[in-house]
Amino acid sequence: MDPDRLKGKNILITGAARGMGAANAENFAAQGANICLGDLDLDEAQKVADRINQAGNGKAIAVRMDVTKRQDNADAVAATVDAFGSINIGVFNAGLNKPRFFMDIDEENWDMIMNVNTKAMWLGMQETARQMIAQGPMEDHPYKIINVGSIASRKPLVDVTVYCTSKYGCLALTHCGAVALSEHNITVNGYAPGVVVTPLWEQLDKDLVEIGFKEKAGQAYEDIVREALQIKRVSYPEDIVGTASFLASNDSDYMTGQMLHIDGGWCIQ
Repeated sequence: MDPDRLKGKNILITGAARGMGAANAENFAAQGANICLGDLDLDEAQKVADRINQAGNGKAIAVRMDVTKRQDNADAVAATVDAFGSINIGVFNAGLNKPRFFMDIDEENWDMIMNVNTKAMWLGMQETARQMIAQGPMEDHPYKIINVGSIASRKPLVDVTVYCTSKYGCLALTHCGAVALSEHNITVNGYAPGVVVTPLWEQLDKDLVEIGFKEKAGQAYEDIVREALQIKRVSYPEDIVGTASFLASNDSDYMTGQMLHIDGGWCIQ
């Protein structure tokens, strides 16, 4: 790992208290970036920030953030600028899932998932881009927005219809944002994991048993590995962070509007 690969990059990450958000924050900081960790769970986000600061490469702050609120997004951007002088990269990682069969979806389930997974991404992109535009173009490299998508934007999964819909929305925001923000030298890309062992997936595994889609805990993992993946194992955050680092680095400067799949080959079936 190059400890200077992301040196000078000031990054806001949403949903950064645990899972992929926390893993990316620590990996970015290990490569020299400064991180603002935004999360509703400030205590857990602060623990991640403390680990980063103790490691002694990049610096980190934590802010309490309800990603579904515009003002919280604006405040998190402002906190990044106040702490580090500017913002170069926004990583919109916050997400949740609550499975329902298609005919069991209600307005509460729809609104909860769509608000966190899609509306929040739109708000974060807007507020981050607003600050980037105000800063003026960087001399040598573009500003970057990185959206965390999902294999669910490519596969119709009947037990998580709303989640699929929300992630189709993430894909659309990535495409539309790339076009809309190109004149400001802002690129918009993303990555789409499959099954990643994080608190989100661990809860989903339990929820699938609760609604009767799976018979026992762990069956969802087993079935997907056996039936859908070409790489015959589930993934972990460490399988994902390298792609996120690539998108945050200057190596991806000539990319925009792309959603990279890190799914063990699920998408090719």
